[in-house]
Amino acid sequence: MANPFLSIVIPAHNEESRLPRTLGQIFAFLEKQSYTAEVVIVENKSSDRTLELAREFAQQHSNLIVLHEEKSGKGNAVKRGMLEARGEYRFICDADLSMPIEELQKFIPPVLDGFDIAIASREAPGAIRYDEPSYRHWGGRAINLAIQVLILPGLNDTQCGFKCFRSDVAEELFHRQTLMGWSFDIELLYLARRKKLRIKEIPIQWYFDADSKVNAVKDALRMIGDIFRIHFNAMRGRYDLKP
Repeated sequence: MANPFLSIVIPAHNEESRLPRTLGQIFAFLEKQSYTAEVVIVENKSSDRTLELAREFAQQHSNLIVLHEEKSGKGNAVKRGMLEARGEYRFICDADLSMPIEELQKFIPPVLDGFDIAIASREAPGAIRYDEPSYRHWGGRAINLAIQVLILPGLNDTQCGFKCFRSDVAEELFHRQTLMGWSFDIELLYLARRKKLRIKEIPIQWYFDADSKVNAVKDALRMIGDIFRIHFNAMRGRYDLKP
């Protein structure tokens, strides 16, 4: 069977309350598209019915692939899903679907072309945030400022969970990924910058989810530690790329 045009990769940890609605919206959207697509769910370390619900949904959709990953960490789940996906374009999608799935068209041809990685941005001109408390917004901006100063200058929103990679780029970068927690995307974008890949920020509509699993203070401290770990890895030559 020919590889699909698009793969949608969804990391899922304890998502039984949100996954059915998210999958319903995604498949309703895909049924209207002319291109071929697959959805890859990677469940890891859930203590609820996430895996069972995903497998039940897969019985009704032949293009839904459900993977069970024993290792914990969002980065671990994303890495496995992106490397097992077969699509020409591979799109990371958070299970809460805080970005309407219709926005996905902005990340792929024919709407977007001439890119290696397209990342969703809640800060790029034209982006709209809905229902986000001011303390969360400014906390997020402070985290991004630290990321820009310490490792990724010029990228306004590295931590939004929606990103699209060309297949060849995904294969190269995810094989080199070493961080398996929340900071995995900082490492991937750092690697992309070292290789001088074309990264485009896509302004999106984004809806705040009160059930978000992000802990602003705890995750910010962890990210800063991971940023120094990335620099240390680079100094040791761990990220040296072949020409």
